[in-house]
Amino acid sequence: MTEERRGPVEGADSVIVALADPTRRQLLDLLAAQGEATATTLAEALPVSRQAVVKHLAVLDAAGLVSGSRVGREMRYAVRPAALDATARWMAALAADWDRRLANIKRIAEEAERDSR
Repeated sequence: MTEERRGPVEGADSVIVALADPTRRQLLDLLAAQGEATATTLAEALPVSRQAVVKHLAVLDAAGLVSGSRVGREMRYAVRPAALDATARWMAALAADWDRRLANIKRIAEEAERDSR
């Protein structure tokens, strides 16, 4: 399912779940630095097996954070930033909403303090 067909919250849920694991975050960092890599290459840089890397990549792929493409016999993975960008936009909108609410509370409290003098 693509990000366009999911709501922003559902897409953010899968991204947040995928990013909850430190190994998956390391995989994203490695892929961002290398541009493209195989599971074998990624496993060499991590203290986990190639099979574990493949499972982590499957979670990242399901969240829309990476994509795999076949090149000959190899499966090469690369970062797909769209899902992360959409999640960042959702979080920024959520933060802005809370900032507005807190500013309103502050304004009401300051008005109440002025009125009580």
